[in-house]
Amino acid sequence: MKNRCIIFLLSFIIIMTAFISFGETTGAGMSPSVQTSEYLRIHVRANSNAESDQAVKYAVRDEIVQQLTPILKDCHSKAEAREKLRANLALITGTAKSVLENHGYNYGAKSTLRFEEFPTRVYNSLTLPSGCYEALIVELGEGKGDNWWCVVYPPLCFSGKSVVAGEIVYKSKIAEIFEKLFK
Repeated sequence: MKNRCIIFLLSFIIIMTAFISFGETTGAGMSPSVQTSEYLRIHVRANSNAESDQAVKYAVRDEIVQQLTPILKDCHSKAEAREKLRANLALITGTAKSVLENHGYNYGAKSTLRFEEFPTRVYNSLTLPSGCYEALIVELGEGKGDNWWCVVYPPLCFSGKSVVAGEIVYKSKIAEIFEKLFK
């Protein structure tokens, strides 16, 4: 009887591992619109790949993150974060332009909210699949250089938390089964 239980348990683990691996590679159980619709991202594009343009991009990023952190900290939904960003687009653009000017650049900046394609990105233990996401886009000058991106909502790069409490919970069914079996 003990051998049958062990064989059953090992078979179950192998089947579950195969199922989980298939789900991870195909995105099973989540349509692309569900995967991407929960997040509001930020994308800061440098004027060019020149070292000086890349350096000022990070200076702009730092100021924008510092400015948006108190504005977005109490948002409880993506819609609320989107509205606060919309209401502050001129402020965001002004901040970017001010940082550029303070560093001796006069090529300007613009900020918009729109949908855009993003590659797969890992933030600590959270993986966001590639897809079309709504995003705050901050273009510096021609916006043709390498860029920096993160997530505005939930605030993955605007606070010390990796995800807003209650937003996403990952569980391992295999770990739960082992916990029950060996208690």
